Amino acid sequence: MLFTPYRLGSMMMPNRIVMAPMSRARAGAGDCATALMAEYYRQRASAGLVIGESSQISRQGQGYAWSPGLHTTAQIAGWRRVVDAVHGAGGRIFAQLCHAGRISHVSFQSDGAAPVAPSALRATFAKVYIDPRGRGAPSRDGELVCASMPRALEVDEIRTIVDDFARAACNAVDAGFDGVELHGAHGYLIQQFLDPATNLRQDGYGGSLDGRLRFVCEVAEAVVDAVGPHRVGLRFAPWRAADDVSDTRPESDGLALAARMDALGLAYLNVCEDDQGLRPPLSEAFRRNVRKFYSGTLMYVGGYSAQRAENALRAGWADLISFGRPFIANPDLPYRLRHGLPLAQGDRSTYFGGAEEGYTDYPEAMVEEAIA
Repeated sequence: MLFTPYRLGSMMMPNRIVMAPMSRARAGAGDCATALMAEYYRQRASAGLVIGESSQISRQGQGYAWSPGLHTTAQIAGWRRVVDAVHGAGGRIFAQLCHAGRISHVSFQSDGAAPVAPSALRATFAKVYIDPRGRGAPSRDGELVCASMPRALEVDEIRTIVDDFARAACNAVDAGFDGVELHGAHGYLIQQFLDPATNLRQDGYGGSLDGRLRFVCEVAEAVVDAVGPHRVGLRFAPWRAADDVSDTRPESDGLALAARMDALGLAYLNVCEDDQGLRPPLSEAFRRNVRKFYSGTLMYVGGYSAQRAENALRAGWADLISFGRPFIANPDLPYRLRHGLPLAQGDRSTYFGGAEEGYTDYPEAMVEEAIA
């Protein structure tokens, strides 16, 4: 089933393999996507769907050096070059929209202000990637530092961020993206509102489950209104331990979130599983119940092999399977999986920053076969 076509909204995918969003820290001046990034994504366009790396919806939403944005005219133009390259190779691509919230650093904020969060709680163990030289060209000289102490958002500021998500979605469509994915995982702002450990608010955006769900629901509704539900997906992460986020009621809260997104008619839910061995695997009951609460497309990501992906699709609790790190060193991953070819291993030292090395210089299997 992994290699059978699948209709996602109005878009036909040639296979059920999705390239997961992966930050690679290659954005250029002005946090713009570059020609090198266009080549990187073009090489991987044989995926049924490519999801672009996390893109900040505003300067305030940036969490890492050399990450691309979708909030300026130049950034839209940079991403248009990427989208055109993917479409030219016969692919389909969504943008991933993100606000990092407290997983940020004062060096990314206007006038060195504190990052923002639902509550003024520092992400004690979180590290962010900064450019100690001051936003120079992408390099491997970035430095991992502790996230800065955030301040709690005022209610009127929350509405502004909701509007920023909607505006970024419109920018993505203007750039030619086929749709957008809202980043509700990895400890970023949406997940910070969802998690009772990071959201201590006592107003309408915290406290009860309804309060904690309010922000993501408002964001999703605004983006749906802006670009249409068939163009919108949401990534969320029950049982995912990342950046000091550890929901104590992940599965019940996750089902409530799924039901809310079903009511909005989102194109898909992207269920992000823990692939680090830090949390228990999702229960079979949860997987079955998500189907009861959400009637749309279900995508899963997190340590999948071809066989495990096939099993998930045949079991019926997944429609699409997303692969992350295997796509780094295997630009033609669908071809390799289909033909049972060995997978190349990526060089971790080249994952973040730099130029072509470890980014666009991995060969395709067909090229390797021809050389052999």
